[in-house]
Parts: sequence; C-alpha cells; structure tokens
Amino acid sequence: MELARDLEWIASAAAPYGNGDALVAVLATEPAEGTRCYLCAFDRADGVRSWIALDHGGEAVTSRGDVRAAASIAALCEVAEESAFPGDLDELRAELVSLRIAESPPGIEEAEAAALALQHALGVPPNLASPARLSGKCGRAVAEPTTDGITTGHRRSHFPEEGSAIGHLVLQAG
Repeated sequence: MELARDLEWIASAAAPYGNGDALVAVLATEPAEGTRCYLCAFDRADGVRSWIALDHGGEAVTSRGDVRAAASIAALCEVAEESAFPGDLDELRAELVSLRIAESPPGIEEAEAAALALQHALGVPPNLASPARLSGKCGRAVAEPTTDGITTGHRRSHFPEEGSAIGHLVLQAG
C-alpha cells in the first residue's frame, strides 16, 4: 500500500524534528489535488503535544496557509467520519449478525448491507484526508479549501473542540 509506505517514510523524516519527543501520529492530507502535507504529532514526557507539518519530501512546511489548509481538511474528514458512525463498525456488524441468527427481524439483511457499505465507504486506515475523500468516500458535499485555508461554507464550529489535537493545530496555524 503506497500510503502506508509514505507514512513510514515521513515518520522517519519527522523524527529529527521531535528533539527526542515521541512521534505519536502522522496524518496524511491532500488539501489540493497533488499537494501532500503530513501533520506529525510529538508528545513530550510531560504530556505536552507539539505538531509539525511536512511536505512530501519530508521538509517542514513554513506557509501558515498551507498548514491551515492541511489541518482544516484533516479536521473536516475526522468530523465527517465520526458523524457517519461514531462507534465501532466491526462491533456493530457482529451484533447485527447475532441479531439475525437469534431473532431474524424484518430488515436485518438491509441493516447488515448498510453497515458493510458504510465500512467500505469509510475505508481501512491509513486514509488520506482530502476534499475527494469528503465528497466521495464519506458522502459529504464539502467545498474545497480556498488558498487561505478557509473552507467555503464551513466555519470554526465544524472543527473539533479547541482543546483537541487538531483544533490546537488549527489555532496555532491561525
């Protein structure tokens, strides 16, 4: 899988930026077609989290607008996925199978098919956060980010809470 290899490579490229802190996440984004940006999170021993955005070549992204666009699309994809189904789809599918076997209620096959379709639409990690993922995979009609990183039609209320990791990154970029 190409994205998994890219993430491994970016993780190794990100390590020197951590100054000894633990790399805990790499989020792959493509705010505009063909423009990759990886959001890398580091945790210090005292629990403080810091972030750096790297381009496809492993270099630090220095444009606030580019960082904002990457953080915005990552946050929008996260919110869309959580809105699509905030739980564990594997667990839901197993419960539906149990229900079908035990009680066979009307419509159970349709419910199982819908859960499977949603699981296929959301995909298996790792995923690339992009406008195409929002409109195609998650079934959301979302406008593409503008050059200044603000997404048309979406405002701050669509971001995770201010204290969350992505919300914090968006605020730092602003």
